[in-house]
Amino acid sequence: MKGQDWYQADEVAEEYDDVRFSGGGQLIDRREKEAVLAALGPIDSGHRVLEVACGTGRFTTMLADQGADVVGLDVSREMLEQAREKVAAAGHADAVEFLRGDASRLPFPDDHFDTVVAMRFFHLMDDPVPFAKELRRVSRDQVFFDTFNSRSLRTLYTWLLPMGSRLYSERQVAAMLGEAGLTLANEEHDFVLPYGFYRELPGPVARPFWVLDELAGDTIPGDYVASVSYWDARVPDEERP
Repeated sequence: MKGQDWYQADEVAEEYDDVRFSGGGQLIDRREKEAVLAALGPIDSGHRVLEVACGTGRFTTMLADQGADVVGLDVSREMLEQAREKVAAAGHADAVEFLRGDASRLPFPDDHFDTVVAMRFFHLMDDPVPFAKELRRVSRDQVFFDTFNSRSLRTLYTWLLPMGSRLYSERQVAAMLGEAGLTLANEEHDFVLPYGFYRELPGPVARPFWVLDELAGDTIPGDYVASVSYWDARVPDEERP
């Protein structure tokens, strides 16, 4: 797994949200949360969600806000400390459980969760298939995740990133889903301009660029070079308990 030591550094965990999701980064945070909520649809009370690589808990808190029972799992003790503080501040300590663990060996029985969410996860995988199989094993219905794309501008700088970053083609994602026994229900593609561009800008300056980015993303060429994709995968009906 790429970047494990980097993500577990105290200073990275403490500054993670401020560095990535302030200023123009707020647009990224908002869009990612919209994508997750749209994929999960209306969340009934008691809907069981496993969030893999929950990090500082920004999706965990949002899902608990919607009424889900959430388990957040991460390999980083430092990230989990930030997540616990965030969830407690939002008043959801009783609805969320946090575990430190390895996503390749999840400590749950088969079909234990209604949905598994894995955002900002697969770009860290040297071999993603065993992880995809494990996420599918513990989900009775849905696995939602994102990937960074091999056709995007991210290819120009990904090798500079301290945590590393695996890029995927659509064919590679389709093959991974097939090996994991999942079917693709929906996909969306975003951010012709890469994340790093937005993070360098103040929010008011970044917003006009995002408007243009959305317009470009509504075209076939825009989808083709988008830097990130959201994948809504499902357990086939005949395999559901």
